[in-house]
Amino acid sequence: MKLLRGPLLCSTLSKRTVLAPLGLPRNIHLIFIVYPQSSRWSSKASSFLYLLARGSFSRSQRMDLCISSTTPRRVPFPSVVGLPLSLPSCSSVRVKETSLSTRHKLSFGIWYPLEPLESSSTTRRFAASVAVGTESDRLPADIQVTEAEEPNCRVRLSVEVPPAVCQDCYRRVIKEFMKQAKVPGFRPGKSVPESILLSYVGKQNVQKATVESILKRTLPHAMSSVSGRALKDSVRIMTKYSDMEQAYSSNSSLRYDVVVDVAPEVKWVPEDGYKNLKIVVEIDREIDAQKACDEELKRRYKSLGALKIVADRGLQIGDVAVLDISATTIDQDESKVQRIPSAESKGYQFDTEDGDKVIPGFLDSIIGIQPGETKAFPLAFPESWRQENLRGVNALFTVDCKELFYRQLPELDDSLADKLLPGCSSLKEVEESLLAKCREVEDTAREQATDNAILDQLRKMVEIDIPLSLFEEQGRQLYGAQLLQMQASMNLNEQQLASLSSPETVREYLEDQKENIISVIKQNMAVGDIFKRENLQVQEVMEGAKVLEWLREHAQIQYVT
Repeated sequence: MKLLRGPLLCSTLSKRTVLAPLGLPRNIHLIFIVYPQSSRWSSKASSFLYLLARGSFSRSQRMDLCISSTTPRRVPFPSVVGLPLSLPSCSSVRVKETSLSTRHKLSFGIWYPLEPLESSSTTRRFAASVAVGTESDRLPADIQVTEAEEPNCRVRLSVEVPPAVCQDCYRRVIKEFMKQAKVPGFRPGKSVPESILLSYVGKQNVQKATVESILKRTLPHAMSSVSGRALKDSVRIMTKYSDMEQAYSSNSSLRYDVVVDVAPEVKWVPEDGYKNLKIVVEIDREIDAQKACDEELKRRYKSLGALKIVADRGLQIGDVAVLDISATTIDQDESKVQRIPSAESKGYQFDTEDGDKVIPGFLDSIIGIQPGETKAFPLAFPESWRQENLRGVNALFTVDCKELFYRQLPELDDSLADKLLPGCSSLKEVEESLLAKCREVEDTAREQATDNAILDQLRKMVEIDIPLSLFEEQGRQLYGAQLLQMQASMNLNEQQLASLSSPETVREYLEDQKENIISVIKQNMAVGDIFKRENLQVQEVMEGAKVLEWLREHAQIQYVT
């Protein structure tokens, strides 16, 4: 893996904060370059590390790092608690959560805090990317695993590690410490008497490293009993790290409990009910090819007109006004009055022929307004308003008219055909071409509405015990997609991204959108179950699209407006 110098690493990371909104972390294990406190780059790295610690990445996401220097520095040996492992050969690093101690300075290598990685609860998450199945590393003795079913599609594994395995891990740790330690009086890499090594490194540090080695070697073997069923990133070690240390220290053996979420079972009510779906699809009246064609032709015709300044009259239908708009809530207690940012705009170009697209009553309230004039008027947001938090809200609007224009349109005849739609020679040809395109849009919208109705029906027909890890993962994906869309449209800065990706914000989203997230999970699992039950074959289409195609063919569909 090629290495970059610290400054380049910091600047590279700061430019990639668009990845930050992709959810909450679980644990942080970072392979990171941070120069000493005296370095002028330490503050940059610390600030970015702060963003990582706040919860900017989901458990399933990897952050690709281009790290580099030809002579990487290792963590000074006395500050390492645990086994000093070498840098992985891959170029991606798993981000996991821990409490960052200000007493530590990081350098190149794997970072370990002075205390075990424990949270305030009794649960300790470990290696989110743990493999499911037995690794090639053979153990000197068999471990005993007892499996017990728990609610919410969860399985508890009680693992007993015999002394033979613990002793083998201990020997490996001692051997690795001998390679890494620079014990005074001994050449690096040469054999050091165990008693001297323990005195130099510290017996407690060796025990910590041994317990970690035991977990890393035995956990994949323990997970083999749930291979094929375990959900990714749902493995949690429930036994306290301190308890495992104490148990190993007293009897040279180890016992720990692991919980893992397993794939839930899809139960259909009624059984095979998806084979005889009866769907009623509501089609929006706006999804009409002829109406859309007329609107598009009108829009193109208006674009050919020239805007002329209005100087001797007020606003009337057909004009375009440049407005500054502000809005506040209405309350008898003035201290409770609040601004409505989403209803405010500066330099807004308002086309009076689009009056049906704004809040009802807005156009009528500003008819007659002249440039330089200000009008204030109360309006109520309708209950059908697209923003739920504004539905039914009484607001006071203040409108300042900056400029006023009218359109000077050319005569609509065949001479404008090529300007309305390049390649056309008559208005009739323009209308026919636009109508054909609008019919394609109408068919796509109708198909989408049908798919949505089918998915909604499937959601109601399945009963699924959804594991918490699956719920959180799906919620983070939805939230991440939403924030990436906001970033693309609004160009959020680093501070805004950090605020929107904070643990509190993501947690609020998961709570507010709980029903929607559950619906998406049920739909996805229902589609996957149908795909397997019907043994559908995928060629050039995705699995979900194939299932929806099959359901449309076998369902009774009625369209209503």
